[in-house]
Amino acid sequence: MSEKKMTSSRRHHLKSLVLSIAKGILEKECAQVKVDKENYMSENCPPLSLPGSTQELQELCKKLHQQIDKVDEERYDLEAKVAKSNKEIEDLKIKVVDLQGKFKKPALKKVRMSADAMLQALLGSKHKVSMDLRANLKQVKKEVKEESAEQVGDWRKNIEDKAGMDGRKKMFESEA
Repeated sequence: MSEKKMTSSRRHHLKSLVLSIAKGILEKECAQVKVDKENYMSENCPPLSLPGSTQELQELCKKLHQQIDKVDEERYDLEAKVAKSNKEIEDLKIKVVDLQGKFKKPALKKVRMSADAMLQALLGSKHKVSMDLRANLKQVKKEVKEESAEQVGDWRKNIEDKAGMDGRKKMFESEA
């Protein structure tokens, strides 16, 4: 059975519902990001109190420069780690592709080759191997049938002997 198609008004209504739900989720996520940022800043960056004298301002600047240098070193170390990890990931992806063997195999054409040509292709031109299949066959001597001389006689007599059940019985007894 085929399913009924949705009317355009129903589809529009469902689409607007989905969009309104998505908008609410995005707003919640944005609010959560702001809260997280404020919490992080309050934990790691205390409020700045500007001293009145120039000597204290210079000390504050030196302290801030040291903190900046420390953060830059950490950032550089983390970037180096990320770059190294990305390189390892790329190498592993290449290994996976190699292990899966996703290379296309070419379509092979049928080639008529003799056994000698096939062996020469496999072993190379250095090895001269001739494969004469007939040399490995056994020699069989042909036996001359004695019955053939008997059958040359009168063919009518032969048919009369084999006719009927008696003839069949004689035929099986003579073979066995």
